[in-house]
Amino acid sequence: MMELRNELLKSIWYAFTALDVEKSGKVSKSQLKVLSHNLCTVLHIPHDPVALEEHFRDDDDGPVSSQGYMPYLNKYILDKVEEGAFIKENFDELCWTLTAKKNYRHDKNGNCTLSDRDAFRLWCLFNFLSEDKYPLVMVPDEVEYLLKKICTDMNMEWCAGELDDFFSQEPLQQNGITVWVFLEWVNSGRFTRGTEKDTVTMAIQEVYQEIIEDVLKQGYLWKKGQLRRNWTERWFILKPSILSYYVSEDRKEKKGSIPLDRNCCVEILSDRDGKRCMFCVKTPSRTYEMSASDTKQRQEWTTAIQTAIRLQAEGKKSLHKDLKQKRHDQRALREKQKAAKEEELQRLKQLQEEKERKLQELELLKEAQRQAETLLKEEEQRRKQQHEEMQRALEIQLRQAEQARASMQAEMVLKEAEADRQKKRIRELEDMQKLLEEALHAEVTARQEEEAKRYAQTRLLSEEEDKMKALMQLKEEQEELIIKTQREKQELRQEMESKSKILDEAQQQLEEVRVNRQRADQDVMAAQKKLRQASSHVKHWNVQMNRLMHPIGPGDKRPSCSVGSGFRGTIGGQKDGRVKSLGKSEENDNANEPGKENLHRSLSNSPSNASSVVEMETTALNGQLKRNSMESKKSVHRASTEDQEDTPTEELMR
Repeated sequence: MMELRNELLKSIWYAFTALDVEKSGKVSKSQLKVLSHNLCTVLHIPHDPVALEEHFRDDDDGPVSSQGYMPYLNKYILDKVEEGAFIKENFDELCWTLTAKKNYRHDKNGNCTLSDRDAFRLWCLFNFLSEDKYPLVMVPDEVEYLLKKICTDMNMEWCAGELDDFFSQEPLQQNGITVWVFLEWVNSGRFTRGTEKDTVTMAIQEVYQEIIEDVLKQGYLWKKGQLRRNWTERWFILKPSILSYYVSEDRKEKKGSIPLDRNCCVEILSDRDGKRCMFCVKTPSRTYEMSASDTKQRQEWTTAIQTAIRLQAEGKKSLHKDLKQKRHDQRALREKQKAAKEEELQRLKQLQEEKERKLQELELLKEAQRQAETLLKEEEQRRKQQHEEMQRALEIQLRQAEQARASMQAEMVLKEAEADRQKKRIRELEDMQKLLEEALHAEVTARQEEEAKRYAQTRLLSEEEDKMKALMQLKEEQEELIIKTQREKQELRQEMESKSKILDEAQQQLEEVRVNRQRADQDVMAAQKKLRQASSHVKHWNVQMNRLMHPIGPGDKRPSCSVGSGFRGTIGGQKDGRVKSLGKSEENDNANEPGKENLHRSLSNSPSNASSVVEMETTALNGQLKRNSMESKKSVHRASTEDQEDTPTEELMR
């Protein structure tokens, strides 16, 4: 029953994968419903239309995978299958129809060697001979076995070259080929090599009947009747459990069958009744006599019937299933032997490598031993030479020791004399040591005194350094004062230059006044002649005199005065006196201003007094210029005196 279940699952696997259009491993429920209904129909089992929905009620909308479909398939379909209750060929045709539409392709050029019926039978043969692993493949040994049987039925000699070339060109197919690759290769014509289609069809049909339908032997035989005892030619079909016979080879009218079991047997009969090549099949209930066309056919039939009886005795239902299992076991044994052989070769290789390694190690050890022996000999010789050299050296040292002993005795005498001298020298040295200690004590005392003096000297140096710092500070202050004095001298010089410029301007104005005086005399003479114009001339001269007197007026605040005031602020008390004198002169000038204004008013009132007024103003201007000149000389003299007083201080600083 398990073998039948496995065969049915192979066909169902092709139908399921054909419905998986997207190759996702899942099929929709609607398609599985149709597939399940058709399977139940061809297997002649009742179909429950609600079972699939109930089984997958948690996944109403999604597709179902092959693993999810298997519990339903086992529970509701395969567990209900009864062997002999259905036609296996109809079941295979259903699955082939579903999968061939999607996967089977005819030759591209239209030159198809196989008909659709031949392709279906080869598909069934492939499923039967394929391995029980998914996806289904057929190993090269089984492919060769199937093609050999087809060639034998076509009366052709099998040529393995084409198949070997195919597998050599496709290294990936070494572990097995799929049914579609197999059909494509057979359909290409390389296997049939120009054989007629009818011959190929007949050969495939015979192989199909032999392997799939378990037909061990079929053909015409003469059979002797039980009642009439006449001989009639029938078409016999031998299967492992039964020998059936029909009117003709189309098997439309079955005339009877002979059940076979372990209690049956086959015997060869002698020729009689005009028949030859006779044999009989004995069953517990009856003996059947038959006649073959020739001795070869009789031998084939008797051998085939004995094989069927042997299968029944062994409890086996199919010859080719048994042969397939034996071939599978042989392949497994070959693979195991091959693996064991490879393992043995690997082990032998490892042993050989280990042996070579040990030989190399042995050679290395031998070489090391030889080198050690050589080194040992060299070491022995070297030690011997060293011993001899040491012995000679000891003899030389012994002689030298004896000579040294004699010399030492002589030296001892000399040493004793030298010791006496040394003792005497030691006493002298001790006396000298005492003297040296006294000298040392005196030197220490002197050093202490020197240290005290040095300490005092250091203290004096520090005091001198402090005084030097104070002197340097005073020097810096003096330098600052010198710089300040130089700055004041520079300002004084600038003031002197400004005053000299003012003096030059006053002299120029004095010259102008003299010229004006001459003009005034002329005007006075003209005024005596032209009294009517005296008033206008007086006004004119008053304006000109005011313009000439304005730049040198003692009351005016000029830049030189500001400079003088600044200078007066920076110099000492000696300069304050001359500034005061200058101020007094300015005050005198200011005091004279009302008198001058009165003169101008009198001049404007009486033109006859114009000349006397001009003379008075000229005299006043000359006096003012003389005073300014004297003040300038005094200031220059004081500045030169200050420069001479500053010179010794600068020399002292330098």
